[in-house]
Amino acid sequence: MDNNKLALHERMEIHEILTFKNLCLTKASTMQGLVGCEQLKSILLTDVSEGKQHVEQLNNLLKNREVIS
Repeated sequence: MDNNKLALHERMEIHEILTFKNLCLTKASTMQGLVGCEQLKSILLTDVSEGKQHVEQLNNLLKNREVIS
């Protein structure tokens, strides 16, 4: 398969993953301000940072790939 193309089911899977990642990112961002444990805050901060990168990568996949049937 061409690297610049996605099958429709692949695009749908990416959308599903993107939705899940956005939800996780929102939850981790919110929880950062609510937890008292510094170690947990650090974990959440790392999760938010990595989550933002993953969301950006997934969005780029959706933008830069043609859908084939």
